[in-house]
Amino acid sequence: MSSADCYNANMSRHNQTAVLERFLQPVTESLNVEAARKLIRLKADAKTQARVNKLARKCNEGELTDEERAEYEWYVTAGNLIAILQAKARLLLAQSAP
Repeated sequence: MSSADCYNANMSRHNQTAVLERFLQPVTESLNVEAARKLIRLKADAKTQARVNKLARKCNEGELTDEERAEYEWYVTAGNLIAILQAKARLLLAQSAP
């Protein structure tokens, strides 16, 4: 995958993020302060983050196998889902601050 391909894949993921955000709207509307605090602390463990970093590097270098590309895309989608939830959680906490 070339750098241009990675860029185009990122643009496609932008569209996926918009769909995820709409899909998650009922969940984010149900957030309370305690859940929001837990969500903003959520992050990948060291082993998972190392794997994502390796796949990202290989993607940028155009060296992903088809299997690795599918795995990387799954991680990116999961990351987008978590990022949306965390952004909504931060917004809730900011709005509920005295």
